[in-house]
Amino acid sequence: MDVVASNKLERTKVWGQDDPSVQWAGAFAACGGKGATQSSTIVYEIEPGARLGWHTDATEETQYIIAGTGELHMEDGTVHPVGPGSIFVLPTPIRHDLANTGKETLRAVAFFAAAMFTQTFDNVMMPPKTHVLGTPNREG
Repeated sequence: MDVVASNKLERTKVWGQDDPSVQWAGAFAACGGKGATQSSTIVYEIEPGARLGWHTDATEETQYIIAGTGELHMEDGTVHPVGPGSIFVLPTPIRHDLANTGKETLRAVAFFAAAMFTQTFDNVMMPPKTHVLGTPNREG
């Protein structure tokens, strides 16, 4: 068993190639081959005015908002305000986006129900200049 100091994990900065509002930074705290066999956990941050970008996940996702405020946008047009202590579940393959609408960094933890998974974004994500992101071990 590993105990991870999530505040010490180096975040990878990600942004949308064609949309300056899509920008965030995240790190895998656990995934297949890195402390987990059946799940994945990501810690991530969105700065004020920025958002994750519309995407779908290849597995169910549960999120916990640690700090900041935002809006969870769903493919059916609904918008849900979120803030510290908010928990929500995103079934597969529901298209969604999360925007930071506050004045401080939105910090969250995302738990995925698979040790390997992918996320398919509407935008080309930089790096690595692809629509598909996922766990480091997603190739198997």
